[in-house]
This record gives sequence, C-alpha cells and structure tokens, in this order.
Amino acid sequence: MRILLVEDDPSLAAGIRLALKPEHYTVDILADGRQALAALKGNEPFDAVILDLGLPGLDGMRILEAIRRGGNRVPVLVLTARDGIDDRIAGLDAGADDYLVKPFQVAELKARLRALLRRSQGQTNSVLEARGIRLDPATHSVSYRGEPVSLSRREFTLLQEFLAHPGRVFTRDTLTRLVYGWDEEVESNAIEVHVHHLRRKFFPELIRTLRGIGYVLDNPVSDRTG
Repeated sequence: MRILLVEDDPSLAAGIRLALKPEHYTVDILADGRQALAALKGNEPFDAVILDLGLPGLDGMRILEAIRRGGNRVPVLVLTARDGIDDRIAGLDAGADDYLVKPFQVAELKARLRALLRRSQGQTNSVLEARGIRLDPATHSVSYRGEPVSLSRREFTLLQEFLAHPGRVFTRDTLTRLVYGWDEEVESNAIEVHVHHLRRKFFPELIRTLRGIGYVLDNPVSDRTG
C-alpha cells in the first residue's frame, strides 16, 4: 500500500514513516499544501492520504475540498492539532474519512489506517485469502496452504496489491510507484525480480505476465491453478 503523508513537521513526518515501515507501507512525504494538491491531481497511485491541516502554501481543508470536487475518492485520514468538535465536523464535511487529533498513539494511527483501507476496498476484515494464500496485514504474516512464508517488505507489498485486486492488470510502472517511494533508487528489473521471487515462493502460475502490458493475478473463481 502506498501512502501520501502531508505533514510540515519534519521530525513528526519522519517518525510516522519509520513507524509505518514495518507495516509494509510505502510512504511518500510532502510538507507543502500546493505540492500535495498537485500530487493528488496527478497520476500517482496512492491508496490513502494522511493529511495535516495547518500547512504552508495551502491549508489542508482546501486540499480536501479541491480533490473531492475533482472526483478524487482516495481515503483521507486527517491528522491535526485542531481538536474542537466544530473543527472535526468541518473536516469530515469537507471529505475526510477519519480524524485523528495530535498527540496520538502510533498504534491507534496504524489501526485507523488499516480500517480506512479496508473500507475503501469493501472488505469486512483486513485478511486477504486466495488460492491457498493467506495474508494478514495486521500481523504482517503470510501463509501458503497453512505453512508460513517469509517475504521481504516489497514482496509483501506486491502480493498484498495483487490479492486485493484479483483480475486487475498492473503495469510495471504502476507497481514500481506502489512499491518504491520517490526518494528510493530502483533497478530497471526490480519488479521482474520481485515477481520471480513470489512465483518461486508460492507457485509459477500465481502471477501471469501479459507481454508488453504488465502483470495480473487471475481471479481465482476462473482459475484452477494452485
């Protein structure tokens, strides 16, 4: 899952990124409101946004209103020191999906983010299961036919995306943006290597290559492999 964190306090932003890294999230950070709005109006495939309200350049509330007017339904968790009931109501009415007041416990931030992502994907719980594979984001565990499987952080992220969207075709560029942050170096064959590792750890037919297009995990209803 790829998260956009919009927070102008560099120490807090770095702390949140560090706390979310074990959760297998790819976290990109922006500190300026106008830059955040431009990123959200672009083609970046963010799964959720953690948004501070008091930002330089453009207030977080204006960002919310602008992206919702433009039809962007990305889940937004507002993270702010504005703790008045009127502020919360205004944030929710502007299009926020959840509201967390500073200071906060990291465990609560993680739980609210998991719940936000579940709701956005129409899931009643966070566990993903298909073709003998079971992935639990809450415990960061993966098993195949009841046996635990060890995955790297990026392998876990890729598998989670494929299991959450069976039948969806992902281009290599899309997968790269989902797995790697803006400030990370990416080898030209990185996605091919991660896909190869997933096939080796589960079974070769898990992820199908569409030559010249991308990759897809076929819907298990129509696929008998595995």
